[in-house]
Amino acid sequence: MKDEATDRPDGSGIVKQPNSRHCFVCGVENRTGLGLEFFENGDGRVVAEPCLPEAYQGYPGIVHGGIVASMLDEIAGRAAMIGDHTHFRLTAKLNIRYRRPVPVGETIRLIGWIVDDRGRLATARAEIRLADGALAAEAEAILADLPDAPEREEVLAELGWKVYPDASSERGSET
Repeated sequence: MKDEATDRPDGSGIVKQPNSRHCFVCGVENRTGLGLEFFENGDGRVVAEPCLPEAYQGYPGIVHGGIVASMLDEIAGRAAMIGDHTHFRLTAKLNIRYRRPVPVGETIRLIGWIVDDRGRLATARAEIRLADGALAAEAEAILADLPDAPEREEVLAELGWKVYPDASSERGSET
């Protein structure tokens, strides 16, 4: 089901996906998490544009490879939710290729899309692009339907799965 309430008022077709409260990647109340926001771009892809602080580095100045893997895993799973934000899938397999270091303190672009959907299983691709467009990491994920996942939006909202205000708009209102 498409969540019309999150369409952008400018008619761009960009749709913000829900976040959870405590997820490491998207949790709005997880103080140690990444706090990423995800948007459907209207072209069958999900994107996020984080700028990660030094707290997530491995080697000095470089995002830890495990954090890179977490972001690729999340954006691949988010691709499977395009048009239905209650269709949860688990990662059954994740193959990653690291191509370039991902720097801390610079905005990067995550992109995810579905390449094959066979009902309860789907295959997604994911990328992390640097500010100059260079490919830093890519992944292919096999995703399986989450059994017994709650589907009703009101139940999910009670669990904290909902569209929260944009972090950037909240920051803008504080200044």
